[in-house]
Amino acid sequence: MRKQFHVMGMPLVLAILAGMMMAGCSATTRDFDPTDTIHYDASYDFSDKNKIVDALVESLSHRSPLAARNDRPVVIVYDVANRTSEHISTDLITDDIRQRILETGKARFVNKVQRDNIQKELSYQYGGDVTADTRAQRARQVGAEYMISGTLRSITKKEPDQVRLKKRKLQYYSLTLELTDLESGLIEWADSVEIVREEAKPIIGW
Repeated sequence: MRKQFHVMGMPLVLAILAGMMMAGCSATTRDFDPTDTIHYDASYDFSDKNKIVDALVESLSHRSPLAARNDRPVVIVYDVANRTSEHISTDLITDDIRQRILETGKARFVNKVQRDNIQKELSYQYGGDVTADTRAQRARQVGAEYMISGTLRSITKKEPDQVRLKKRKLQYYSLTLELTDLESGLIEWADSVEIVREEAKPIIGW
């Protein structure tokens, strides 16, 4: 007669499977260097952000007009329009570009995000509670000479349906950035970064 082994009233095979499932459901974490290139799929990720920022900062800081200026012109950053179907925070791109350009000493930036708070603080200082010799002077803010703006676009191309072991798709991203002279309205600098990535997933898998 075939013997059946039990663990606390449960067949041994079921006990092993239950243990494997419990182990598979436990969370694990590990740290990465933010500069490492890591992709889990074809979608946009932080590695793409780093590549875009590196390329555009290099171009913007080493080409005219910023490269030809020694007086640190004032720049204002406007939104990069997201024309993709994904929820991508383009603020991460422009924030990093602004920080990196500041570090080069090539330009200064208007703090557009904090304009409302600046006005609130000025209103407080002129409300009677701050001494006249320490409050900030009104109408002394510096106007921007240039404006940074841009557009992020994407294209997804999938293989046609047919019998295969893996499903493949190509993911394309393009970010174009522009530097516009606010007085003349002329685009003084423009550049773009393109990313193309293939993703292959097995038809059957977890």
